[in-house]
Amino acid sequence: MSKPENSAASNFLRSIVQADLESGKHTQIVTRFPPEPNGYLHIGHAKSICLNFGLAEEFGGRCNLRFDDTNPAKEDQEYIDAIKADVTWLGFSWAGEERYASDYFEQLHAWAVMLIEAGKAYVDDLSPEQAREYRGTLTEPGRNSPFRDRSVEENLDLFARMKAGEFPDGARALRAKIDMASPNMNLRDPILYRIRHAHHHQTGNAWCIYPSYDFTHGQSDALEGITHSICTLEFEDHRPLYEWFLDNLPVPTKPRQYEFARLNLNYTITSKRKLKQLVDEKHVSGWDDPRMSTLSGYRRRGYTPSSIRTFCDMIGVNRAGGVVDIGMLEFAIREDLDANAARAMCVLKPLKVTITNYPEGQKENLELPRHPKQDMGVRVLPFAREIYIDASDFEEVPPAGYKRLVPGGEVRLRGSYVIRADEAIKDADGKVIELRCSYDESTLGKNPEGRKVKGVIHWVPAADSVECEVRLYDRLFRSPNPEKSEEGGSFLDNINPESLVTLTGCRAEPSLAQAQAEDRFQFEREGYFCVDLKDSRPGALVFNRTVTLRDSWGGQS
Repeated sequence: MSKPENSAASNFLRSIVQADLESGKHTQIVTRFPPEPNGYLHIGHAKSICLNFGLAEEFGGRCNLRFDDTNPAKEDQEYIDAIKADVTWLGFSWAGEERYASDYFEQLHAWAVMLIEAGKAYVDDLSPEQAREYRGTLTEPGRNSPFRDRSVEENLDLFARMKAGEFPDGARALRAKIDMASPNMNLRDPILYRIRHAHHHQTGNAWCIYPSYDFTHGQSDALEGITHSICTLEFEDHRPLYEWFLDNLPVPTKPRQYEFARLNLNYTITSKRKLKQLVDEKHVSGWDDPRMSTLSGYRRRGYTPSSIRTFCDMIGVNRAGGVVDIGMLEFAIREDLDANAARAMCVLKPLKVTITNYPEGQKENLELPRHPKQDMGVRVLPFAREIYIDASDFEEVPPAGYKRLVPGGEVRLRGSYVIRADEAIKDADGKVIELRCSYDESTLGKNPEGRKVKGVIHWVPAADSVECEVRLYDRLFRSPNPEKSEEGGSFLDNINPESLVTLTGCRAEPSLAQAQAEDRFQFEREGYFCVDLKDSRPGALVFNRTVTLRDSWGGQS
């Protein structure tokens, strides 16, 4: 299957940016990637990263990395470090130092006081439950809080006391005074500040009131001179509030918000809350478990930055939404690894083969190319009397169409000789534990005239091969829509029990003995694998299966 046509033309935001520059509306574009540091980045964030950083790169602008850190109870330095590492791994660089919304807490507080002084904000004593009741519904307008008409002086006093720590969490909140009857729920007196007696990873204990995301986001954009504030469609209804703040405060610039469809990938969960649940309840080994949809998980599984960027380009940028087939992501990594991953052989379920007519003590070093199409050099594979093949490559009673070893049958060993199965040695339970075969020394690298050998199998030398562990990863969820479970159950009910199969005692060809973390290979006939980033070490190699050889997307087999 050929690679899909580059879909960059579907990026409507590129057209907007280009038009703004050509018209002189902006002389330089400034974008930002603004994650909340309350979890690891996932594949959906990759789309936003590629979009924001990519536009800045293409048009000679700059892109800021800003942590919207307004909820210290859920944030952690671990997440900040992981986010920075992931953005860098994808191949992007942010302008200057990373920024934090908490850098602007003093200014945001001053602007909140200005809104109070202008009669556009008030301190509300309603409990969270009461506030929800007063807010109304999508079909019914809200009601004004009984505290909405407090005087400016009283509101200033109460807000100052909130800041001084006089009140417990949730006792009071500062709200904007907009319109409780607005059809847009976001304009029904939204919260500006909450009381949270929580230590903040950047500001320590300096604050016990924290601004809301909505109050922080637009003003942070304005302070940074963001020209194109790009977010996903769920924030479209927040745009009037975003603009209300900018219109009612003396901000230095007025950014414009644009929305695009978020990435919805089948067989995949991208809710940070649910990803955290998977980690906390130990359904996976951590945020970087190779079955997770996090960028750290994809990296550990063996995905490349270029494959993820290619995938994001393939799916394009639009407002239509929809669900993307995970096969497109798997296609992108297969294309990358097919072109760039060195070839090697690894026997996952070793079956000993003794070549009875090969001289004892003799060894010959065979040279095999490291890649069939690129000049990556050769690797040396010693051939001797004892080798390993995969147990599945021998069947006493073969199924229809079987082209591997059978009693009395022949196969070619990849890059080596033709061998014939002469005898199967079994244990007391009748399990085949060894094959005794003979080889034809005239068949090295060729089929003699008139001789047809259809089957080709992989192998490794018994004495020189490297013992290793191989982890066969599959999709974490069985259902294309893991959010939906039968009979009203949890998304956890859709976890695939076969998403990880660990094989020990596997045997890899000797050229892999020096493989380093994140080295990637195609194990012939088995799939694409990488050396595990965390658990592998010299003398105890661990390989993770990145993806199988078969491409199910677009009809390729």
